[in-house]
Amino acid sequence: MNLREHDTSDGMKVWLSDDDVDLLLEAARDTEQEVAFSLAARCGLRSHEVLDVAPSHVVETDAGTMLTVPSGKGDKYRETPIPDGLAKQIRTIDDMRDAGSDDPIIGVTTTQSLRNWIKNAREQLAEQQDDDRWQHVSFHDLRRTWATALASRDVDPLIVCDWGGWSDLDTFLEHYRGVYSPEAQQRERSKVDWL
Repeated sequence: MNLREHDTSDGMKVWLSDDDVDLLLEAARDTEQEVAFSLAARCGLRSHEVLDVAPSHVVETDAGTMLTVPSGKGDKYRETPIPDGLAKQIRTIDDMRDAGSDDPIIGVTTTQSLRNWIKNAREQLAEQQDDDRWQHVSFHDLRRTWATALASRDVDPLIVCDWGGWSDLDTFLEHYRGVYSPEAQQRERSKVDWL
């Protein structure tokens, strides 16, 4: 986990490691919360976009399984990759519901509910892990973590911008890729024998 002070507001920006994301997903109270956290941490969705995801948004394309975001920020359409396991969870939830329903997968309707979910999970993890840094994790940090994880794995930044719905590279670099992921730092650190 990496933290950095916000430039324009109180509080911290947080970038979670892969292991931290796994811990957060395990801390979800139920499948619905796990799916919501995964949509942000594994697909890069904004909180309002998470609330709108419906089963029909999971599509097969020539680029692989994608999640369509029909009304992203500024009402812009985009597609972003979705992990196979998450796509399967969404399809399974859909199979369990009334036939023909394409209602959103997440039952809550406000971003405040998502913030409450992340607050409960981070408090639980701060106590379980004996690490107060968890207290700084926000729902938006999951999107930040996703973007930085892609950049740290050398995914073309323009593709990351396309998947994440950023209109320009400068916005992405300034607000999201501010800190290298813990995995990237560990990889680079291992190149120095005295570290």
